[in-house]
Amino acid sequence: MPLVATIHATEYGRYNGLYNDTHRYISQKESTLAHEACRVIVCTNYMRLEVERVFQCPWDKIDVVYNGVRRDQPPLLNFDATSFRRRFAADQEKIVYYVGRMTYEKGVDLLLSAAPQVLWAMQGRVKFVIIGGGNTDHLKRQAWNLGIWHKCYFTGFMSEHDLMRFRTIADCSVFPSLYEPFGIVALESFAVRVPVVVSDTGGLPEVVRHGKTGIVTQTGNPDSIAWGILEMLQNPERAKQWSEDAYKDLEARFSWNKLAQQTEAIYGRVLHEQGKSGAAN
Repeated sequence: MPLVATIHATEYGRYNGLYNDTHRYISQKESTLAHEACRVIVCTNYMRLEVERVFQCPWDKIDVVYNGVRRDQPPLLNFDATSFRRRFAADQEKIVYYVGRMTYEKGVDLLLSAAPQVLWAMQGRVKFVIIGGGNTDHLKRQAWNLGIWHKCYFTGFMSEHDLMRFRTIADCSVFPSLYEPFGIVALESFAVRVPVVVSDTGGLPEVVRHGKTGIVTQTGNPDSIAWGILEMLQNPERAKQWSEDAYKDLEARFSWNKLAQQTEAIYGRVLHEQGKSGAAN
């Protein structure tokens, strides 16, 4: 039977190399999958380059199909936005948030390192909300050592229902990843018109168009991250326009219907080529 593989990330990319037997074992399995497949689907052009380079997979065997999200979110019933917002910040504070895993490659420590510059420029009127489960002890210590503990809120795990409501009251989302094959969290911000600041790693610059649908900052650079956040907070009209354009981009580039059609076409091509091969035999 023909095999179609989807590779969203690689072990090599996650760690910027293979450093132990577990890394090498997983990478070998990924390589075998890529070579045995008739077609390989990846989520960005960045990942197409990575799969070609890491696994020596033929370029013309790899197809790019972006991820997508639902643009029209379900209505929030009986939602008191003001009371909900006060759970996280004072009325005069802007809310800057990160949501995701608390792992090294997500760069949450870089966001905290950028926070003092933002707070100084905004005269302290900002609250940084860090959303996600996992061990955050090292991040809490960092916030304490930076003297910004009182301006940070580590929520831990947040339910999908509350997260949907939270995104509607936030002023800026930040995803300062060190490695990110795609960055679907950026699309989720697009869907509720929250301004987005990301790093220029992996597929994020393909998802967020700098100066058009958000701001793309230098990977690993807290000064650049701080600049990007301040561009959003100090220029609300421009940030609002970028958010509106990002919302339109969901339909233009990340529509489920279009992505499903692209995926179906890849499977159709494999079946067609398999049929021709069978007929030849």
